[in-house]
Amino acid sequence: MPRISADTLAEHRANRLRDLLDAGRDIVASEGADALTLASLARRVGLSRPSLYEYFRSREELVAAIVSDELPEWGRRLAEAVRSVDGVEAKVEAYLRTELEIIADGSHSAVVALSAHALPDAARTAIRAEHDKLLAPLVDVLTDAGVPSPALRAVLIHGAAEAAARTLRPGDTPHNTTVVTALTTQILHGLHP
Repeated sequence: MPRISADTLAEHRANRLRDLLDAGRDIVASEGADALTLASLARRVGLSRPSLYEYFRSREELVAAIVSDELPEWGRRLAEAVRSVDGVEAKVEAYLRTELEIIADGSHSAVVALSAHALPDAARTAIRAEHDKLLAPLVDVLTDAGVPSPALRAVLIHGAAEAAARTLRPGDTPHNTTVVTALTTQILHGLHP
């Protein structure tokens, strides 16, 4: 019988699942999405494949779990960023800065790469619903400010943030600060601040 590394079996399983999801993200970040298989994950964490099947029955189930696990944390970070400041402009700027931090983070590219792979329709629907929730803090700010069509505006702002993220350079703080400032200025004030 395997050794339990927590006070309860439920806690042990939760810890093991966390380790598996983290290891799966690490594999994708270091070796690419195609390298993520149940066999590679089992090797990485030192589990037998039959033991791994207690957590995931297929690669698709593993991919869906990794993607679904990451999205609520991003949503929490975005909501906290908006709550941490006062005023519409400060809230939008906090949202944008946090969104760019998330996009620039290695886990975001891993999740995007994984999402591009074939997943069952139910998993895609669940992931899409979680992703849509990421815009909720921004939609709320725009709604409270009386901005017309707040959901549409939030989608457009998100698109601008994704475009800005493609211009970020790892480790180049001055350049990245310029990108964030330009994006924030563009969103809040248009072409003529």
